[in-house]
Amino acid sequence: MTILASFAVPHPPIILPEVGRGEERKIAATTAAYEAAMKQAAEFQPDTLIITSPHAEMYLDYFHIAPGREAQGNFAQFGASQVKISVQYDRDLAALIADEAEKSGIPAGLEGERNPDLDHGTLIPLYFYRKFGSLEKVRIVRIGLSGMSPAIHYRFGQCIRDAAEKLGRRAVFIASGDLSHKLKEDGPYGYVPEGPIFDRQCTEALGQGDFFRLLTLDHSLCTRAAECGLRSFWIMAGAWDGTAVRSRLLSYEGPFGVGYGVASFLGEGPDPSRKFLRPLLETERKQRAERIAQEDPYVKLARLAVETYIKNHEIAPLPADLPSEMLHTRAGAFVSLHLQDQLRGCIGTFLPTQDCLAREILLNGIAAATRDPRFPAVRLEELPYLEYNVDVLSTPEPISGPEELDPRKYGIIVKSAQDERRGLLLPDLDGVDTVDAQISIARQKGNIAAKEPVNLFRFQVVRHR
Repeated sequence: MTILASFAVPHPPIILPEVGRGEERKIAATTAAYEAAMKQAAEFQPDTLIITSPHAEMYLDYFHIAPGREAQGNFAQFGASQVKISVQYDRDLAALIADEAEKSGIPAGLEGERNPDLDHGTLIPLYFYRKFGSLEKVRIVRIGLSGMSPAIHYRFGQCIRDAAEKLGRRAVFIASGDLSHKLKEDGPYGYVPEGPIFDRQCTEALGQGDFFRLLTLDHSLCTRAAECGLRSFWIMAGAWDGTAVRSRLLSYEGPFGVGYGVASFLGEGPDPSRKFLRPLLETERKQRAERIAQEDPYVKLARLAVETYIKNHEIAPLPADLPSEMLHTRAGAFVSLHLQDQLRGCIGTFLPTQDCLAREILLNGIAAATRDPRFPAVRLEELPYLEYNVDVLSTPEPISGPEELDPRKYGIIVKSAQDERRGLLLPDLDGVDTVDAQISIARQKGNIAAKEPVNLFRFQVVRHR
């Protein structure tokens, strides 16, 4: 067994006295638990610390492993530039993790680095570790998260474990991640009821070592709670695949509106009952079947369009059993794709461009999967995890001013009075609660300056999820 121990830890910069300047005393229990955890980690005298961080390089469809021989970082962005940390990377282990992932069909590697500096999700565990162990005597592997499924994160954790075993590394795994960011009205991100619910469920699972519960938490709950570290914990769970663990929740606090949990995990030998990949895949399969069974013809057509094109590079024929209104009406439509509750592509038309609504959905679905400039084209292995929304638009109507808008009821088109630039925003979007916000975002999307004269149009949608 070369994963000696693992720790789930938060990364609030305010926990450092140099940053908190007294405020850190409000999370004294977190500090004490952090120190106990990193003291225990250092006592193992590991060869390598494997750190997963939500603030390292993160891609929707790829796990980034930090390349190079060394890295540095500091807390300048938090007003404490004097706090600096330097580390040496375990290049051989990083490379072998990438190789093991490739063999398993998991997109991961050393390419795509945009910022070589250590992120604060990595720096804070190292800050506490160096109180008890020398950073000159340990190597680091730093890994970002992805937008992929729990099963893929779990499998990636298995790859990390396998690579460490092949090299004989004595490794400690540090899963860096805060919990909900929406615990208090006066917190930096506000409050939603799902915040405390998520934190309770997550900390219970961590304290009990119930990795399957972590892997199957309700995705909409996690999204509404604005959690940060769950994907780190998923990878950590995979690194313990088939192993009994002794788990302990060392602390939990959330006085600033963000949940901070510290937990420790020690291996206790093989346990075949703790191989969670197969039941997890079966759970995901059942959930997908239930979703598909609940889809209406609009969403089913969007799914058919995307899956046929990605699998066969063909445009699917229209099904024979479509409702009459899809075949005999024309309307603009937007198709949006989501992966693990994150946007994966969205393309649409605000006026009809095809001979019927069904063909509008068909072609916009393909475009959302392959031509949204914000995202790479959807890959074959992502198809089982995609969720689809279809918004059918009414004909836009001109309005005289903002007083005729309602961001919950109406979408908006802002068109430059000088040329053809325009920006569109659908109605009833999370975080868009005022008309001013709606107009501002639509202006940005149309590259229209804040004070440029514009014409306003509104429309309604029928939303199919």
